[in-house]
Amino acid sequence: MMLGNGYASSPASRRRRGRPRGGGGSGYGFWQPQSLHHHQQQEISPVVPPCTEFDMAYFRAYSHIGVHEEMLKDRVRTETYRAAIMRYQHLISDKVVLDVGCGTGILAIFCAFAGARRVYAVDASEIAVQASEVVKENNLSDKVTVLLGRVEDVSIDEKVDVIVSEWMGYILLYELYMAPVTHADRYRESIDFWRDVYGINMSAMLPLAKQCAFEEPCIETISGENVLTWPILVKEVDCYTVTIQELESVTAKFSFSSMLRAPLHGFAFWFDVVFNGPANYSSNHHLQPPLGSLVDQQSHGSSQSKKRIKSDEGIVLSTAPEDAPTHWQQTLLYLYDPIELQQDQKIEGSVTLSQSKENARFLNIHLEYSSGGRSFVKESVMR
Repeated sequence: MMLGNGYASSPASRRRRGRPRGGGGSGYGFWQPQSLHHHQQQEISPVVPPCTEFDMAYFRAYSHIGVHEEMLKDRVRTETYRAAIMRYQHLISDKVVLDVGCGTGILAIFCAFAGARRVYAVDASEIAVQASEVVKENNLSDKVTVLLGRVEDVSIDEKVDVIVSEWMGYILLYELYMAPVTHADRYRESIDFWRDVYGINMSAMLPLAKQCAFEEPCIETISGENVLTWPILVKEVDCYTVTIQELESVTAKFSFSSMLRAPLHGFAFWFDVVFNGPANYSSNHHLQPPLGSLVDQQSHGSSQSKKRIKSDEGIVLSTAPEDAPTHWQQTLLYLYDPIELQQDQKIEGSVTLSQSKENARFLNIHLEYSSGGRSFVKESVMR
C-alpha cells in the first residue's frame, strides 16, 4: 500500500527559505504491494542510478533542521497525513512498513502508533541520525529501525507490506491546478518601487528588476481574491498507474475567461492530494491502488468548472489559495509585463512542464499565452 513515491528538486533559492524544491522530506502515502521483498525490487529495477553531486547537495539540504521544522509546523500537511494513517490503520496494523525519506521520523512513528509490526525509516540525509534518537526517546526502538542511505542502496531482508512517502514538491505534478492571477501589491513592491526612489527616477532599473524578480517561478501565498477565473486541471496523477515516462513531459491547453476587470500578472499553480482508500482492482493488477491520488487541474474547452473532491470521498490535502495555507504555498509564474484584462476577456494558450536534461530534479516550464490579440511566450526553470 502506498501514498506516493517520486522525485524531488534542488534546494530552495534565496527567494524562499526552508524546504528544498520538490518532494522528498519525511513522507506520507500508502502503497500495499503483495509480498514485496528487496530482491523483488532489484528484479523490477536492476539498474541502481548513481548518486550524483546534485543528489548529494539535495540530501545535504535536508540535514538542516529548519527544513523539517517548517514541514512539521505545517498543521494542514501533518495532521492530514496522521488522519489518513489512522483512518486506514487496519491496512497498517501488524504489517511491515517502509518510510521513504523519513526526515525526523514522524511518519514512521505515526505508523507505529497505528499498530505496525515493524517500520523501516530510510533517509539519505544526516537528519536520520536525529530521527534515530527521536525513536529512542519515544521508546519505539523495538518497532522502528532508522536506516541512513538512499532507498536504492539500503537492504531490507524481509517482506514489506506498506510503503510510505510524502514526495510532493512545489508545483506538485501532481492534482495540479492552474489559474490566471492578479497581484498588484507584489508587482508594486518589486517593480514600481524603481519608478520613484526618494524622488529619483530609477526606471532604468526596471528591466533588471523584472528579470531578477520574475525570471524563475516564485513560491508565495496568495488568496482566492487574487484568482481571476476558475482553475483548469493540468494533470491528474494516479499513484497506482502512473509511469515515469508519463511525467517526463506534461502539456495542457487552456482557455480562461476573466471574471474581473483587472491586470493579469501571471499564473498560479497548486495541487490537491486525495487519501481515498484502496479499491478493488481487476485481477491483472498485482498491487492495490494507492490511498492517495494527485490531480493537476486546467479547464477543458470552454468549461471551466473547478474540480474539487467531496469530503465524503476521502481525506483531502489541499494547497488551493482559498484553503488554509501550507508550507507548499502556491507556485507563481509572473509575467514581465501585466496585461490589462476586461471582464470576460479570453486568455488562451498552453503550458508544458518537462524534466530538465541538465538536472533531473529541475522542472522546465514553457508557457504560451495570448489575450486581446497579442501573443507571448515565457520559459522558466523550477530549480
